[in-house]
Amino acid sequence: MRVEKEYTTHIDSKKRITLRGARYQYYNVKEYDNGCILLEPRELTVPKDISSQTLADMDKAISNIKKGKVSPKVDLSDF
Repeated sequence: MRVEKEYTTHIDSKKRITLRGARYQYYNVKEYDNGCILLEPRELTVPKDISSQTLADMDKAISNIKKGKVSPKVDLSDF
């Protein structure tokens, strides 16, 4: 790997640092006990579809409701 940029930054009063010209909006941060910090870019995306397992779980839940297999009602009158 080659170094793209090198600069010094500081921690502000809220314990934040500023990344100049960051290419990504989100980063995964790993802080090691020796003081090194590793930033790995993350791109958050919307899933294209609901997984088949999730759909199966939803079908099972609806089936249980129709069969009357439900938990007792929760009393929220105290709130």
